[in-house]
Amino acid sequence: MTYAPDTRHESRPAPEPEGMGRILRVTGPLIEAEYTGGAAMYDLVELGEPGLPGEVVAIREGVVTVQAYEYTGGLAPGMPLRLLGEPLSAPLGPGLLGGIYDGLLRPLTGKGAWLVPGVASGRADERPTWRFSPRVKVGASVAEGDVLGEIREAGPVPLLVLVPVGHAGRVERIAEEGHQRADAVVATVAGTEVRMTTDWPVRTPRPVRERLDTGAVLNTGQRAIDLLFPVALGSTVAVPGGFGTGKTVLLQQIAKWCDADVIVYVGCGERGNEMADVIDEFAALKDPRTGGRLADRTVIVANTSNMPMMAREASIYTGATVAEYFRDMGLDVVVIADSTSRWAEALREFASRTGALPAEEGYPAGLASAIAAFYERAGAVTTLGGRRGSVTVIGAVSPPGGDMAEPVTAHTQRFVRCLWTLDRELAYARHYPAVSWAGSFSRDAEAIGKHHAASDDPAWTARRARVADLLAEADRLADLVDLVGIAALPPQERMSVLGGRIVREGVLQQSALSERDAYSGSEKTAALAEALLAVVDRCRELADSGVPATRIEEIDFGPVLRAREEAGPHDAATVQALGATMLARLGEVS
Repeated sequence: MTYAPDTRHESRPAPEPEGMGRILRVTGPLIEAEYTGGAAMYDLVELGEPGLPGEVVAIREGVVTVQAYEYTGGLAPGMPLRLLGEPLSAPLGPGLLGGIYDGLLRPLTGKGAWLVPGVASGRADERPTWRFSPRVKVGASVAEGDVLGEIREAGPVPLLVLVPVGHAGRVERIAEEGHQRADAVVATVAGTEVRMTTDWPVRTPRPVRERLDTGAVLNTGQRAIDLLFPVALGSTVAVPGGFGTGKTVLLQQIAKWCDADVIVYVGCGERGNEMADVIDEFAALKDPRTGGRLADRTVIVANTSNMPMMAREASIYTGATVAEYFRDMGLDVVVIADSTSRWAEALREFASRTGALPAEEGYPAGLASAIAAFYERAGAVTTLGGRRGSVTVIGAVSPPGGDMAEPVTAHTQRFVRCLWTLDRELAYARHYPAVSWAGSFSRDAEAIGKHHAASDDPAWTARRARVADLLAEADRLADLVDLVGIAALPPQERMSVLGGRIVREGVLQQSALSERDAYSGSEKTAALAEALLAVVDRCRELADSGVPATRIEEIDFGPVLRAREEAGPHDAATVQALGATMLARLGEVS
């Protein structure tokens, strides 16, 4: 991190008068100080003798207001303040994959340097080296975003050293193949030194050449999502749900099983024990793509509820910046933010401390703009170097009391492409995932349907429409059943109610703990939907032929309902065989 040099092993140099100040008042994470010299919004500062990191958030008449990113106990009026003249930046380079960091991208593992106030990392001689392989020669002409070299031995995902943004020209120097420290200069382009690790301001999106409209689907392995509410690569998703509806479990499953190249998991304000469970599970889980650990292609930003409030506010931007770094290498990245409600609460707390005029429920008036700016950092793009990459953002929302009309949930729905609303009744009935088919939507479905039609599954759109129509009809009839009872309905409507139950239990329901059903490949999902829709059609034919509805309802559908457990993640053949067996059994009913 550029804001905090290591002060444990060397004395701090005497500060220059320019850019210095004195603390006037300390109110929790909010500090007011008088200063000399230039100051700009969002400049980093060092507070007191320990050099605690902070950020300028207001300037007026020679007084700056600073939000501190660490616990401010011990700071007092009269202590020095130093303006660094640069924004909060994240170090982007080798070593990120497999790491666990706080909201400012300081490592939470190792020898505990992060526990020392104002210290960002360990000693230089304790830092690892990485193998650099050049991809250009001296004298080559390169443009911004072009590849200079590759960083090996940094995990299962190949990392690239790129020409920095805003620079181009002749390669004057390139390092030979060999091990280098992360901060080593590996190339010189038109007089500009290029290091393996570069800093980037977390609040500034990294530039791209072009944003793309794509229907390429992000497969999550969760049937309720992939079948009904799919998400495209580079799209945005909100997952609202009250306490106990399974948001964290669903997001963890997506992180484990989705087909992204890199996962950036931001635990924003969640309980420490939940984050510990996430970390333990990622460390133990085998990556189905590489055979190694899933954690090796994951970056975890853990800013739990007991960590400084303003570091929680920054953690969202830190996660987005890390994702854009990998995207620029031509990778597909998923950012999972759990949860954006805790981030919004940090904004509200900070606004109240600064005396900002409150809006709905005390949130700042700029809440909607802040939410929009975060989700706008998603997208499928052509990078500056001509590669195709994407950042998909999935954000959990925790509405207090399950109130979906509260400001964070309401504003978020305006800016996302997909909404996966979690239903309390489904969750309490142990239906996982508890995604409400009545309260969710996907604006990507049409583009994804065209993509499937042109590639692997022309029947995808029709299958999805049939399942959605059946569920909607069953929900409509459920209210009538509650009023008059199932026996009062005509046979065809009773078959619709039966069909809704069969599809819910046989297709949409999954087990997050099952080796066979925690993940469902696209071929298995399609086979289950086709098999159970065929069973429902056969039940309707029997009802039309005069078979009493009661007799059809008493049939044991267990064999086909258990197909999701008996078939493996990609085993469509077993599903089709069990479906055929069930149809044969129904053919014997008369």
